[in-house]
Amino acid sequence: MELIITEKDNAARRIAEILSGGAASADRRNGVNVYRWGDTRVVGLSGHVVGLDFPPEYSDWRDVEPVELIDADVVTEPTQENIVRTLCQLARKADEAVIATDYDREGELIGKEAYELIREETDVPIKRVRFSSITDNEVRNAFAEPEDLDFDLAAAGEARQIVDLIWGAALTRFLSLSARQLGDDFISVGRVQSPTLKLIVDREREIEAFEPDDYWELFADLLKDGSGFEAQYFYDDDGTEAERVWDEETAESVHERLQAASTAEVTSVRRRTRTDDPPAPFNTTAFISAASSLGYSAQRAMSIAEDLYTAGYLTYPRTDNTVYPEDLDPDDLLESFERSPHFGEDAESLLDLDDRTPTRGDEETTDHPPIHPTGELPKRSALSEDEWEIYELVVRRFFATVAESATWAHLRVVAAANDCKLKANGKRLVEAGYHAVYPYISASETHVPAVAEGEELGIDEVRMDAKQTQPPRRYGQSRLIQKMEELGLGTKATRHNIIEKLYDRGYVESDPPRPTAVAEAVVEAAENFADHVVSDEMTAQLEADMAAIADGEATLDEVTAESREMLGTVFEELRESREDIGEHLQESLKADRRLGPCPECGEDLLVRRSRQGSYFVGCDGFPECRFTLPLPSTGEPLVLEETCDEHEMHHVKMLAGRDTFVHGCPRCKADEADESEDEVIGECPECGPSHGGELAIKHLRSGSRLVGCTRYPDCDYSLPLPRRGDIEVTDEYCDDHDLPELVVHDGDEPWELGCPICNYHEYQAEQAIDDLEDLHGVGSATAEKLESVGIESPTDLVDVDADTVADDVQGVTASQIREWQSELPG
Repeated sequence: MELIITEKDNAARRIAEILSGGAASADRRNGVNVYRWGDTRVVGLSGHVVGLDFPPEYSDWRDVEPVELIDADVVTEPTQENIVRTLCQLARKADEAVIATDYDREGELIGKEAYELIREETDVPIKRVRFSSITDNEVRNAFAEPEDLDFDLAAAGEARQIVDLIWGAALTRFLSLSARQLGDDFISVGRVQSPTLKLIVDREREIEAFEPDDYWELFADLLKDGSGFEAQYFYDDDGTEAERVWDEETAESVHERLQAASTAEVTSVRRRTRTDDPPAPFNTTAFISAASSLGYSAQRAMSIAEDLYTAGYLTYPRTDNTVYPEDLDPDDLLESFERSPHFGEDAESLLDLDDRTPTRGDEETTDHPPIHPTGELPKRSALSEDEWEIYELVVRRFFATVAESATWAHLRVVAAANDCKLKANGKRLVEAGYHAVYPYISASETHVPAVAEGEELGIDEVRMDAKQTQPPRRYGQSRLIQKMEELGLGTKATRHNIIEKLYDRGYVESDPPRPTAVAEAVVEAAENFADHVVSDEMTAQLEADMAAIADGEATLDEVTAESREMLGTVFEELRESREDIGEHLQESLKADRRLGPCPECGEDLLVRRSRQGSYFVGCDGFPECRFTLPLPSTGEPLVLEETCDEHEMHHVKMLAGRDTFVHGCPRCKADEADESEDEVIGECPECGPSHGGELAIKHLRSGSRLVGCTRYPDCDYSLPLPRRGDIEVTDEYCDDHDLPELVVHDGDEPWELGCPICNYHEYQAEQAIDDLEDLHGVGSATAEKLESVGIESPTDLVDVDADTVADDVQGVTASQIREWQSELPG
């Protein structure tokens, strides 16, 4: 039997379809798909099915000093036991095995892990096939010429895993223990994550330290045959043209002179033609940047591109290459699009060109080509809106790289009015070139009419705009990835994941990423007490060392030993400052949780978490002051900048996925509940007949409203009510429960809630989560990916580790998994 191992289940399905000519069928073994035809079996892994960890004796954070992890052994343990078991069972029956994981460092390591699992069962021949697109030709050619596994490349990936584990675990434990931040609130530190976070924090510091300067710009509308065009005032500043006037008095003087002028004399007319060259082919960083302009996060863009690669529509999306290989024939690829209703016309126009020599970028590598379409066209209906938009972006980028340059006609006009110089720059697209097939780069024109030197133009309107210099902009995700690339932080395969982890850890929020107070505290602590932790030079050196392993110039043992030595130096710096670090972090971490003054003692009120995991407001003066306020039981609290005028207290927002809501001022909510009276609406169905309990509309101090029994806590029967809107108790009664029907007034249209018991039963039926696809945002494709790692029902999601699953399932983030978990009953 021939056993083929791929990196993911969807790749296994696709390869089985190609090699079997569509004859393959699928069996389920241990919850894993096994594709079969004849004497061949194909099984997909779930990325890494084994993981690195420390031996069990190092698992207790309180009993093990973090410094001990530096020299601790690292062991390998299965992380996807059902897949490992299936692979081993198949290996025992195999006569030969073929590893067909992704063709990159990570894929080679995953292949080596599969190799070692097979070797534990059998000594059959094991070959390696490599391809850059999962298309018929490339897959068949790869299997026709198998190679050997590259153990050096795999060792480079393994070295990264070991180094990241040791650095991350040791420093995370040290800072978390020092700050007394354990459980779910631990302080996460990473070899690449922390220097990346420092980039974001440093930019935020620049923004906060920025002091704007005032300046003025002046404009006049010039008239030619009754048609106006805008011209800007400029002056000579040491041989350069300057438009900004930094002195208000000077600006006002210029403004007065321009207003006093009725005409302007054209003193200079210059025409020129400029060639606008097409862009280079997509590498990963350029692709992420282009997708960002369409509104896609780096993680989302890569996830979609990887799915399109697996489906056979795009080449491998993790590449540094910006030069097409010599064996890529642009004409052949263009011809594959000729009959497409979406791309055919543009493909034909490109085939009509005399020259279709592709553009070349600065980076040329030999592993993968630039990202481009494979020539296997999907039906429009087979892709989601997002998938189609990304697919079209890549197709049109390829079109652009074989298109002609664009040609622009530029017209520059300079005029003088009352000793003031005005200029206007017009541009017109003469030959659209690549812009005709690639609409993602602006081709907007600016109209300036044809004028002649010495011509008098009328002046219509003069204006003076007061402006201020602006602080530097936050790094968008694509710009941040470019910056990481420049500094050697991470790789093309990991950079977008690092950014996603910063979001998941609560270190950044919004888009562009903005650091939270926690992030600033962690970076500041590292800078003050162990600068190596956030040093990009150190991280870049380790990246270079791992590249040396891949090239056979260094060994895994040498690099990991050097890394352990570096980390030992860091701990020497940290050890003496442990108490100072803890105090600094504890104080800084309060910033994100500080709400306002305690009404009883004046200390800070903070968002706190009970041992049971619920959130509440507590006083920083505890245990001397025991003032508390409740918070809603749904979601995770986020302290907002908005404050309550009455209590000087920050408002709180509860993050609960699609059910996120603004709670407001916790003191106001508690006061409103204290001042409200219960409104009885009927008999309690649980205890009314036997004990006389009644149902009443109640307002809780946490801000919630419910219909509950008046005999609480002896009877805890309750029904939820909406948080917002005025509740009207009508004269209409429910025939089944003898309760009045309720109407909620919130906005223009009243919400007829009806009988509270009937409404709750309907709500439960609507919210029932019986299948994975009942979860918000889970479609058939995502459900299939989750099933491939053993998550076959919503109950399987309850206790999984979000970070582990996100690492194993392509296109699914840890934050998404936590949101799904929050939808499930506890």
